[in-house]
Amino acid sequence: MKSAFIGRCALLLVSLFVISCSSGLRSLEKGNYDEAVFKAVNRLQRSPGNRKALQTLNQAYNFATDDHLQNIREAKLSSNVLRWEKVIQEYEALNRLANEIRRCPSCREVVLQENKYIIELEEAKYKAAEVRYTRGLKLLEEQNRQSARQAYFDFERADQLYPGFKDTRQKQELAYQLAVLKVVVEPVVLKRSIYELSNEYFQNKIYEYLKNYERRSFIKFYTPNEASGQQLKPDQVLTLSFDDFVVGQTYVKERVEDVKQDSVKVGTVDGKTVYGTVKAKVSSFEKTITSAGLLNLQVTDWQTNNVISQEKMEGTYVWLDRWGTFRGDERALSADYKKLVRKGESAPPAPQYLFIEFTKPLYTQLVEKIKTFYSRY
Repeated sequence: MKSAFIGRCALLLVSLFVISCSSGLRSLEKGNYDEAVFKAVNRLQRSPGNRKALQTLNQAYNFATDDHLQNIREAKLSSNVLRWEKVIQEYEALNRLANEIRRCPSCREVVLQENKYIIELEEAKYKAAEVRYTRGLKLLEEQNRQSARQAYFDFERADQLYPGFKDTRQKQELAYQLAVLKVVVEPVVLKRSIYELSNEYFQNKIYEYLKNYERRSFIKFYTPNEASGQQLKPDQVLTLSFDDFVVGQTYVKERVEDVKQDSVKVGTVDGKTVYGTVKAKVSSFEKTITSAGLLNLQVTDWQTNNVISQEKMEGTYVWLDRWGTFRGDERALSADYKKLVRKGESAPPAPQYLFIEFTKPLYTQLVEKIKTFYSRY
């Protein structure tokens, strides 16, 4: 039984090895000529004299080369403004094939001339970058945010295609400045100084989120001080304010219950154990301290002072404490009641802590509202 299992495992391993060492013939028959070349090369590196792989490589390389060169000719005749990027892809594919052949001695004996298109590829990259650059300049002339945004991507792509092409990086920065939406974020103002530090913590979390958000977008957020220092004319103003909030609203609920336990040892008479019922009166207390607030988010157009968007979010935090007392025989108490009466009443948290806790659900809602609103930009 054991030998049969080992035999099956060995057969499976051999099968996997054969598959991994494919000559590429199946890929060739399906018309996947590049894939056939790569598979044949891998096989010949392990088995340089493999006839099937040598034959497959010869056919596949010629077919692949012919196809890529034909694609290049067709792309150059195309009306697609970005046709040079297609040409680049084809030349890069040809060069990959040539590199595969060069790293395999037995392959070079079959493919006598593996061509690399270095100069042609560089020329195609330059022309592709020029197309992107020229299109970016035309988009900038339209003098609107959406066109400037597309221009930014065109300049970025031009620099990727041909690093250092003309002044693409300067033009990319110019496009960003024209495309970016400038938003001044007014801080949450509180009139109660006791919560000043807690509100600062809440405000800093908001600013941190906005700074992370702007790195992935065409939106830049400024504090009022930053905007004033740069003499900035923003596009929008984002205002946050508490319509109302309460911290430390306390409610205590008491429940009194008579409890008892039967068959409890209560003493001895004439040397015999006496069992009876023990009783107690338990008072259990539940204290809740609720903090809640209503945060108003408003986005205003700076030039017209029109309200673009307004949202209200509610946040609530409830701090809970339970404890108990009893009168009577402790043996009448259940395990849960014993734990409750031994705990005692806990000291309530500081108001600043309660403020921060009820702003946490507000923060979660706020960032989602901001993300949803500014996704359109």
